[in-house]
Amino acid sequence: EWSDDPLSVTFHLRKGIMYPDKPGVMKSREFTADDVVFSFNRMRSSPKNIATYYDFLDRVEAKDKHTVVFYFKEFNAEWDYRIAWGFYTPVVPKEVIDAGPANWKNVNGTGPFMLTDFVQGNSNTYSKNPVYWDKEKLDGVEYKIPFVDKLVYRTIKDETTQHAALRTAKIDILELINARYVPELKKSAPALKWNKRLSVLGTYVALRNDVKPFDDIRVRRAINMAVNRKEIIEAHYQGEAELFAFPMHPDWSGYYETLDKLPPEARELFEYNPEKAKKLLAEAGYPKGFTFPMEYCACAPDHVDMAPLLVAYFEAIGVKAELKPMEYSAFLSAMTTKKHSAGYFMSQSHTNPTTSIRKQFVTGQTWNPSMHADAAFDAKMDEVYKTKDEAKRQAMIRELTARAVADAPYVWLPTAYVYSAWWPWVKNYDGELSVGSIRPGPIYARIWLDQEMKKKMGY
Repeated sequence: EWSDDPLSVTFHLRKGIMYPDKPGVMKSREFTADDVVFSFNRMRSSPKNIATYYDFLDRVEAKDKHTVVFYFKEFNAEWDYRIAWGFYTPVVPKEVIDAGPANWKNVNGTGPFMLTDFVQGNSNTYSKNPVYWDKEKLDGVEYKIPFVDKLVYRTIKDETTQHAALRTAKIDILELINARYVPELKKSAPALKWNKRLSVLGTYVALRNDVKPFDDIRVRRAINMAVNRKEIIEAHYQGEAELFAFPMHPDWSGYYETLDKLPPEARELFEYNPEKAKKLLAEAGYPKGFTFPMEYCACAPDHVDMAPLLVAYFEAIGVKAELKPMEYSAFLSAMTTKKHSAGYFMSQSHTNPTTSIRKQFVTGQTWNPSMHADAAFDAKMDEVYKTKDEAKRQAMIRELTARAVADAPYVWLPTAYVYSAWWPWVKNYDGELSVGSIRPGPIYARIWLDQEMKKKMGY
């Protein structure tokens, strides 16, 4: 419930939501407004808190056991994402923090599953939460969920091993499959069911705008023109990718504009033009090119495969990229501490229209790997937050997107279509990925396995 005087939003919590019993950590108890207040204040006071993230808020108060009020200093168009939906809005009971949240054995929540085993680099094992609140209605009848007693979420780094596990029914669902492997899987396991979606991750090489030679926009534009994106789409993605679907996702009606509607200086970056790239490098003082380090995560098979293609494109204009594969923890830490290399090859979630632009291109943001810094751009983004009229906000975001693209802080790369596959004995499922912010639990809770069908199919 919104209030303009005082400017605030009130949340009425569902009654009867329970934390399960966690021996040595906490006894089963009801989820309350105090949990929300505690978690929010903990996040806001964290030394790892994203700069300016909660600046629009004054305070949060528990009015009673099931009522929480967030008081605003000023309106912020991202309020729902920042306090109620996004990556940084988990509600964690104080007992877990007191017990030590770094130990997985202490974690506890109100979701449909409880983490009961964790083997690093291998698997997460979940058991059904016996006090989960929700139900699923099927043919007019309500059933208590989750339907499955145990869920094992496997960590399989190698794509070939992933596909073998799916093909032999060692796993029931595989959520992320590169399009180029789909034809063979369909041939070798024709009973599989499929879902296709445009990835919610944008792929790019961030070029640090605060170091030479990428502090010169001519160099950044040259690097972009050296890449044959249409060839990448055909050769690397088997035609299953979009040329321009980042930093705005095409699903965001009103915010997204097609490439042909962007200004010429933005459109030009997507055209393969190595000759003009060489001229731009010469103008910028690099007629013989240069060498730069390019970090990427060895945990991302798609990046491992694409990195040599990019190196070849860059070499054609005299630029040498020295590849530096890294493990995920070191790779992420390098960016969040701003110690990453001049080139940083990664994927990042679109998230939502305002967040996608804010987190990647506003000065000082944690997830701004190009170190893009433009005072006028930042000021315009501040206006976006304060604009309640969504139509006006959409126009402002379209303008900022065009400016960000044209400024070439990234080597813009295609956005791939990806597939999910599952066996037909997986019931009440159609490839759904998550609800809210990477939150698949409520989807898994509604799935059951037809064991008789599985046996009849020989598994």
